[in-house]
Amino acid sequence: MLTKVSACALIACASVAEAFVPTASLPGRMGAPALNSRAAITSVTMEDPRTKAKDTNYGLLKNKGGDVWVPQRARPRRNRKNEGIRSMTRENEVKPSNLIYPLFFHTKDENEAIASMPGCERHSEASVMKEVGEAVAEGVRNVILFPKVPEELKTNSADECYNPDGMVPKMIRKIKDKYGGQVNVWTDVALDPYSDQGHDGMVSSDKNGDGGMGRIMNDATVDQLCRQVVAQARAGADVVAPSDMMDGRIGAIRDALDCEGFTDVSCVAYTAKYASAFYGPFRDALDSAPRESSNAPPNKKTYQMDPANSREALIEAALDAAEGADMLMVKPGMPYLDIIKLLKDNSNLPISAYHVSGEYAMMKAAVERGWLNEEAAVLEALLCFKRAGADAILTYYAKDAARWMNK
Repeated sequence: MLTKVSACALIACASVAEAFVPTASLPGRMGAPALNSRAAITSVTMEDPRTKAKDTNYGLLKNKGGDVWVPQRARPRRNRKNEGIRSMTRENEVKPSNLIYPLFFHTKDENEAIASMPGCERHSEASVMKEVGEAVAEGVRNVILFPKVPEELKTNSADECYNPDGMVPKMIRKIKDKYGGQVNVWTDVALDPYSDQGHDGMVSSDKNGDGGMGRIMNDATVDQLCRQVVAQARAGADVVAPSDMMDGRIGAIRDALDCEGFTDVSCVAYTAKYASAFYGPFRDALDSAPRESSNAPPNKKTYQMDPANSREALIEAALDAAEGADMLMVKPGMPYLDIIKLLKDNSNLPISAYHVSGEYAMMKAAVERGWLNEEAAVLEALLCFKRAGADAILTYYAKDAARWMNK
């Protein structure tokens, strides 16, 4: 067999050499008459390849049936030849159970559209219940709540965040009373929805921070976060998700939950949350952007990560894992697939990705202009998260994507 293949290879080489020999000799060749350069060019007869297209193999072989044959044993396309084979060998698949459905809600009785996030709304309590029911029916088993807190309840210390009768505890109780174990209720843990400064932490009154402005007070903020998670756990939260990026908060939160008897409440750390430009629509939805009136800088760069850094994510991941995190999250998602992969390769904990508001808004804008097929583009985007290493995906498309998956 080896002799036959070698012979085939020699024939192929000979065919290639022969296919490119011109019909007239060039000057300087053995036995060829000397020609001047102009004569040499005009005397070479080059055949038009189109005249012999049907007969030319371009150096390829022919099989026993006389058909053109590329002698390659390994042909990856064989594993793509039909859906039965493709589905059998598919490396990654996204299911509704991988998705987390975020819901914005407010204290009003009517929903409000969010202009920068077409298709998303600030829901009334009744609408939240309806959305949760529809998501559960499609197989989405996890929802996360984001409250738009009335202005009069906002303060620098954000004390409203641990009010047992506040927006979030009330909503948790309603969902758990109706849907029980059918759905896990996640909560956002940070001060910005409750802050009159628009920051994830308490702001100092001094001018000793970045740019001669106030500081985000790390330890005082962590103390408030501990009160917040305990109030949420008492209301029935299944998962708390600290998004604040304060140092040491995962360990403190884990201890606060455990000492109150909530050892079964999960803690998902926003491990690599970057100071990104892709959060704009989310801040519109909750009015949670840094305020011009704040004593702190007009951005969150002193606590959220620098988009230029990747190795720093490994430091955050190691700390969060050591402090008791049950899952690590990367935010944003699509522009940070490399960070998802980095954490997946370096941690044994599950990895989640946040498909953020700016990513959602860009896709919606392209869809509205007819530039993208929404269903195909969204499902591909979610698959990219899974391929990069995300076990769970927080996305505003969760309910719609689950419906498309179930078709």
